[in-house]
Amino acid sequence: MKPIPVRLRRIDSRRDDIQAAMAELRARLSPQGNVVSEAGRRRTLETFGEPLSPQQVVERICGDVQQRGLEAVLDYSARIDRAQLTAETLRVSERELDEAYAAADPRLLEAVRHVAANIREFQQAILHHDVRIERPGGYLRQRYRPLDRAGLCVPGGAAAYPSTVLMTAVPAQVAGVDQLAVVAPPTKFGAYNVDMLATCRELGIGEVYRIGGAQAVAALAYGVEGVPRVDKIVGPGNLFVALAKRHVYGTVDIDSIAGPSEVVVIVDRSTRPEFTAMDLIAQAEHSPGASVLIGWDADVLDAAVAELSAQLSRLERGALARQCLEEFGAAILVRDADEACRLTDQIAPEHLHIATEDAERLAEKIRHAGAMFLGNYTPVALGDYAAGPSHVLPTSGTARFASGLTCNDFLRTHSVLHFNQEGLTRLAPDVFTLATKEGLTAHRGSVEIRKRDEG
Repeated sequence: MKPIPVRLRRIDSRRDDIQAAMAELRARLSPQGNVVSEAGRRRTLETFGEPLSPQQVVERICGDVQQRGLEAVLDYSARIDRAQLTAETLRVSERELDEAYAAADPRLLEAVRHVAANIREFQQAILHHDVRIERPGGYLRQRYRPLDRAGLCVPGGAAAYPSTVLMTAVPAQVAGVDQLAVVAPPTKFGAYNVDMLATCRELGIGEVYRIGGAQAVAALAYGVEGVPRVDKIVGPGNLFVALAKRHVYGTVDIDSIAGPSEVVVIVDRSTRPEFTAMDLIAQAEHSPGASVLIGWDADVLDAAVAELSAQLSRLERGALARQCLEEFGAAILVRDADEACRLTDQIAPEHLHIATEDAERLAEKIRHAGAMFLGNYTPVALGDYAAGPSHVLPTSGTARFASGLTCNDFLRTHSVLHFNQEGLTRLAPDVFTLATKEGLTAHRGSVEIRKRDEG
C-alpha cells in the first residue's frame, strides 16, 4: 500500500510573509504554561477538585511541599502518580540498585562506560580553572569551587532515559560535585527501570528517589524528611517540571526552563533525502518535538518531504511522529544560504543540523543554537547519546541567551584580592575619585585611613 503523504506545513520566503510565518512558528515551538491535554485537565480536576492551570497546579504543589514536607510528597505521589510510597520506600535501596546492575544487559553497561568516558574527556577539556593575575603590590585570583549537592531530574513517563543520567551526572562529577540525587517518577520507565538504575550504579550514584513531577522539584529545592535540599536542579521533564523549576529558582539554581525538543535541518543538493527525513522524524518522535527543514532548492525540500512518508511507515513510533510533524513541523523554502542562516538565527533552535556541502562555512554565520551538528554524517543522535557534550540544551528560542549544560554549570566562582601597602597606594587615587563622585565617603575613608598609616 502506498504510504500516506505527510501534511508538512510549507513556507516560501519568496511568496509568504516570512516574518509573520516565523512568528507563528515560534509560538508553536514555545512552551505555553496554560496549554494542557484533555486527559491532563481531567487529572487536575480529580486531584485538586477544581480546574487549575498548570501554573496554579505547580504553585499549589510547591507550596504544600514547602509547608508539609514529606507528607505532601507522598500524598501527591499517590494522587498524581498512583504510587503508594512510604518514607522507607521513597528512596531506592542499595540492594535494589545492586540487583538492577546484576540484571542489566552487559552491552548496555559497556555502552555506558564508553559514553561516560567520552563525556568526561570533553567536559574535562572545557572545565574552568583558577586564574591568578599579578599586580604591583598584590595579586588577584578567580577561584572555582564545585557545588556541594545537585539534583538530577530524569524523565520516565513514556520511555526510559539512562542517557539523561549520563548527560547530567558525568558533567557534575567532572566539576567535583560530591553529592548527586537522582529523582525519577515511580513508573516502569522511571525509578523502577532496570536500565536507568543500573546506569546510576555504574556511575557510582547511590541516591535515587521515586519522585516525579513538580513534587520532585519541590522536594529537592526545599528539602524534606529523607531528601536533603540541593544547591542546583538540572535535567529535562514535562511542563509541570519546567514550571516547578521556574517556581523554585532563587531558592536553588536551575539549568533552564525547557520546552519541547526541536531541530532545524539546513539542506542543499549534497544532502541525502533519506538522511534528512530520519533526522526530522527523530525529533518528532519525542512527541512533542518540533522539526523544521530549511533549504533554497525546492526539489531538495520536495525529495526530503516525500521520503518522510516512506520512513514513517516503517517505524514503531511512526504514527506519533507523523502527528508531531504535521502539528509542529515546517519546510521553509528560502532564497539562498544567507537567508537560511538569518532565519535559523531567528529561530535559535535547540539542535541545528547543517547537512550541507559547506556546513562549516555556514556554521560561522550562525550565532544562536544550543548545539550544532555539521555534515551528512553527524546526526543529532550522536550528541544525544554518545559524543561528549551534554544533550541538556536550551529550547524555545532561549539559545539567544542560554547555553547547553556543562561541567562549568556545577561550579560557583568568587574572586580573591590580596594587596600590601604598596598595592593599596597605587589604587587609592582612583578609589578616591569614584567614591567621592558617588558620595560614599566611608568607602573613601576606608582607604584614606590606611594611607595615613604610611606616615
